[in-house]
Amino acid sequence: MPDGRRAVFLDRDGTIVDDPSPGFLHDPGRVRLLPGAAEAIHRLNEAGWLVVTVSNQSGIARGLYDEAAFAAVQRRLGELLAAHGAHLDATYYCPHHPEITGPCECRKPGVKLFRDAQTALGIDLARSYWVGDRLSDVEPARTLGGRGLLVATGHGAAHRAQARALGVPVVADLAAAVDLIVRGVSFPP
Repeated sequence: MPDGRRAVFLDRDGTIVDDPSPGFLHDPGRVRLLPGAAEAIHRLNEAGWLVVTVSNQSGIARGLYDEAAFAAVQRRLGELLAAHGAHLDATYYCPHHPEITGPCECRKPGVKLFRDAQTALGIDLARSYWVGDRLSDVEPARTLGGRGLLVATGHGAAHRAQARALGVPVVADLAAAVDLIVRGVSFPP
């Protein structure tokens, strides 16, 4: 979709909010924004980027929580972001796990959810960014023609060497990623 809208696809847990360890984030009372995350999303909003979260939620497939709990966490995240003048434009998630529900096309690094967002929001994927704390969060950028940035928060430190070997830039956190995006810093796709 040439000349479509630009988007930044963000992973949620470990990128925007604290990823509880051990466990799965399913209690709205445990949602904690990572330092600088809300301000970073606000900067994207102000700069005209669509902000879309795409998250693997295997805890649903595992029976640890249901889709209503996921929705409650998302509402709480929205409230916390709104307190900083920030918002998400859309949220997509995969409720599957290949060992439990079988293979699916929506589990990252699969691209179905990104294609769904492209269609729904008029996104030009080649002009978009993927930001997350796991390689599976940023690998779709290579498939779809955009650019990926790995953050060192969450599980990012464990994936740093492999990301660099693949040519994926590694930054400290979401705020550092957004700084590069908003400033238009160029780096190889």
